[in-house]
Amino acid sequence: MNLWQGILLGLVQGLTEFLPVSSDGHLAVIGHVTGVRTPGVFVEVALHVATLGSILVVYGGRFWRLSLDVLRRQPDALRYAGLLIVAMIPAGLVGIFLEDLIARAFDSLWAAGVGFLVTAAFLWSTKGKGPEGASQPTLGGAVLIGLAQALAPLPGVSRSGTTISSGLWVGLGAVAAADFSFLMAIPLIAGAGLVEARHASVDIGQVGAVPLLVGCLVAFSTGVFAIRFLVAMLRRGRFYAFAPYCVTVGILTLLYAALHG
Repeated sequence: MNLWQGILLGLVQGLTEFLPVSSDGHLAVIGHVTGVRTPGVFVEVALHVATLGSILVVYGGRFWRLSLDVLRRQPDALRYAGLLIVAMIPAGLVGIFLEDLIARAFDSLWAAGVGFLVTAAFLWSTKGKGPEGASQPTLGGAVLIGLAQALAPLPGVSRSGTTISSGLWVGLGAVAAADFSFLMAIPLIAGAGLVEARHASVDIGQVGAVPLLVGCLVAFSTGVFAIRFLVAMLRRGRFYAFAPYCVTVGILTLLYAALHG
């Protein structure tokens, strides 16, 4: 991996991991169109760890306060943590039992194109939703958020897009929906990194230490920016504004797939 590949992969990972436009979908499309692919599972793990660091910068204080309150057995914290766990179960089951199917989907630009359009539909469905609402979901709301998140392992389907949209559907306020989505992402991204790490061949010399470090720094810094920008858009009630971009990318991806087989 050379320096510019490291910068490009870090930029795509950092921005699209948190903006509701699907990081996996963009990486799949870039890989097919330009030939720039993530050079091995070890680099994927490193970029995931970098973006996990982005969430911890913005939400780490909230996450650790919640963890401490759970250990102190405070009722509100126990209930909130329980709702997070409920919402994480569907995605966990999909990751365990449909891993091969998901891996095959990443080889298909058709799957990525359709995924972008699915994301666009989720985002556009939030048009008219104001920033005010409940601070946490009901049990049924957490189940719905979890079911929506279960689509996210597919290329083109955004995890933040599906979870925040479904959070708004079940009556959460805009900031509360983002909080729930990103707090849920901390163990999910950490878990995904651990799963990928099982297959990682740690040979930094072969990958390139400098490009890898630069890529991780770019992913980390752009990830922090992306989270804060997304929350600002939510506060303004403009989460749906990302939908036209996803429609455009989805249509272009399908056209490219049709023209290039």
